[in-house]
Amino acid sequence: MEHESLFSFSNPEFWVLAALVIFFGLLVVLKVLPGALFGALDGYAAKIQSELDEAQKLREEAQALLAEVKAQREEAERQASAMLEAAEADSIRLAAEAKEKLEEQIKRRAEMAERKIAQAEAQAAADVKAAAVDLASQAAEAVLLARVATGSDPLADAAIGQIGGKLQ
Repeated sequence: MEHESLFSFSNPEFWVLAALVIFFGLLVVLKVLPGALFGALDGYAAKIQSELDEAQKLREEAQALLAEVKAQREEAERQASAMLEAAEADSIRLAAEAKEKLEEQIKRRAEMAERKIAQAEAQAAADVKAAAVDLASQAAEAVLLARVATGSDPLADAAIGQIGGKLQ
């Protein structure tokens, strides 16, 4: 087979090429190919732009949510700090109150112990006085019995005489 030139009118490939060029030329002139091609590209570009807009919107929402979460965390940290400070102040106040109550209780118990000691001392003194009075009365009784047994006692006679005068 001989090689014929591509641009020879007797070559069928030339006519296929010519028909293809005319076809694409008509598509361009009639704006079918550019319109469809550019329309598809514009549609694809619009789809990409809408996806980018949606991605930007989602990013802004995520940033807003992140800022809100950060604000909530800071508020929670402030509240926790305030709670810790309040608890610390309460513990100091409660410790002071407990110390004050303990000192007051110790003071009351010391006063009670002192009162019991004073009462015991008074009771002991009263017991000693009662024992002394009993002993003195027993001694006086023994002395008086000894004097009465011996006869008349001038002191007893004078006391009896005074009693009679005082009773009238």
